[in-house]
Amino acid sequence: MGPEQMNTLTDLQARMLCDQLREQIIDSVSRTGGHLASSLGVVEATVAIHRVFDLETDRLVFDVGHQCYAHKILTHRGGQMDTLRKLGGLSGFPKPREDRADAFIAGHASNAVSVALGMARARTACGEGYSVLAILGDGAMTGGLAYEGLSDAGQSGEQLVVILNDNGMSITKNVGGVARHLAQQRLKPQYLQFKKVYKKITSCTAAGRTVYRFTHRAKQAVKDAVLHCSMFEDMGFTYLGPVDGHDVNYLTRLLRYAKELNGPVLLHIKTVKGKGYAPAEKEPDRFHGVGPFRKEDGAPLHPSGESFSSVFGQTLCELAGERDDIAAVTAAMPDGTGLVEFARAYPGRFFDVGIAEGHAVAMAAGMAKQRLVPVVAVYSTFLQRAYDMLIHDVAIQGLHVVLCVDRAGLSGEDGETHHGVFDTAYLSSVPGMKIYCPASFEELRAMLRHAVEKVRGPVAVRYPKGGEGAFHGLCGIEGVGVVRPGTDVTIAAYGTMVNEALEAARLLEEKGKSAQVVKLNSIAPLDVDAVAACAGKTGALIVAEECVDAGCVGRRIAAEFALRGTRGIELVLVNLGDRFIQHGTVAELRQLCGIDGASICRKALEVMGRG
Repeated sequence: MGPEQMNTLTDLQARMLCDQLREQIIDSVSRTGGHLASSLGVVEATVAIHRVFDLETDRLVFDVGHQCYAHKILTHRGGQMDTLRKLGGLSGFPKPREDRADAFIAGHASNAVSVALGMARARTACGEGYSVLAILGDGAMTGGLAYEGLSDAGQSGEQLVVILNDNGMSITKNVGGVARHLAQQRLKPQYLQFKKVYKKITSCTAAGRTVYRFTHRAKQAVKDAVLHCSMFEDMGFTYLGPVDGHDVNYLTRLLRYAKELNGPVLLHIKTVKGKGYAPAEKEPDRFHGVGPFRKEDGAPLHPSGESFSSVFGQTLCELAGERDDIAAVTAAMPDGTGLVEFARAYPGRFFDVGIAEGHAVAMAAGMAKQRLVPVVAVYSTFLQRAYDMLIHDVAIQGLHVVLCVDRAGLSGEDGETHHGVFDTAYLSSVPGMKIYCPASFEELRAMLRHAVEKVRGPVAVRYPKGGEGAFHGLCGIEGVGVVRPGTDVTIAAYGTMVNEALEAARLLEEKGKSAQVVKLNSIAPLDVDAVAACAGKTGALIVAEECVDAGCVGRRIAAEFALRGTRGIELVLVNLGDRFIQHGTVAELRQLCGIDGASICRKALEVMGRG
């Protein structure tokens, strides 16, 4: 539906469109999986935005992007929703390569105002006239970057509209009946129209401008005394709200008014996460991100089994039962990281800090300094934000902070913004950091216990999304272990990439070749002597990794071999290369990137063919 059609919708048609969008989102996500509750909560706001703004030209920045499903449908992609999050299909987040109306990639939280302000300043510098909007929600306001952006945007004077989607995840309720009444009065269309005309008339003469300044100061004094929501106005915004975020026609009128204001505007809307689908309204957290489900009752079509995240949570509960100095910290992901049961069992030792990973690590440093053992459960791709705190607050002092790095490696359908393919490099760069890489549930249990009980400084245990593969055993905790003996080539891997290495060895065996599979239990410190000893028996070493090439373990081994003058071993690296990886299942992406068992087998045959 084009901008011209959206602009001419009647109020009745707008309400009907919202119902249709909500039904299509529920229907599509029930088959593909995805972020359901968040997108359902902003249907009316999305329709109102599209009625007022031309998003082929105007810029809309989402924070975070999993609220964008209605926007995708309204921008020529409704017929592709069955490809959502599938290889080669629609991304679950805004992607400019998909459509011009996607102004910016948005997979992480709290940056939208900063990005939108940059766009607004570029518009002004270039003398252009498009509008810029940012829509925040779903906990984005628990991240400090959101306030940095708001502080700068408010005093910038730029024409910018910030829509604050308050679904109970970030913003406290307005307090008091008088405040509610005054807020309602100042948002009535008649008042807004009067305000606009009054300002226009009084600005014509010097006397009028004096009158306007006096009445404005008087009004501001009354408002500050009565309203409990002046923070945004103190920052410099024209504040509108709070208003019903599910009244599409009222939102449309307010956005038209906001568009005409010459400065930063903040529209505060109150919404229900999961609106219009009873199971999602009842359990918004569970329907935040879901797999395919039965529309009738929301029951999953493929119930999830045991995962690395759940095993981590169970093991940490066991450890907490044995010692009272363990605390668990998460950044708004208690369910995703497996900490729900810990939170129930040990509420006094569980801390959810919101979308604030830097704060989580800095707080954990304070805990460790005062003799607690903090265990920070965080996704690999989110931990990137806390790299500064990891160095300055944890590592320099050698504090015992345990990082449990979830979603390490390819995370699947969420795509580029969520693949944990950089932590191998950035964690290894921190002096004193120990990094353990379990390949099975048994190894995760053993390595987590070891990290809590035996290590004295900073330590990370990294593991993937989902369950274990063919390898179920325990190959040790430190150093290097031989998983399968062989004589023709050595394949080294860590984490669940061991399963691909074993599959490659099986395929090679079918071709009459013998592959030794070596597992790196820890990648920092890295036992290069043990790797060289194993590889020396075959004369060829393939290091298979699920990470980017820069800073990978294979390059560290190559550097050490070169520095030591190690000879007689041909070294080949198999990894994700120097690129960002799209969305798809992990199996599809491994095959696409050439790091699955069949690809490693082919690489091994090439190596042996040169021997």
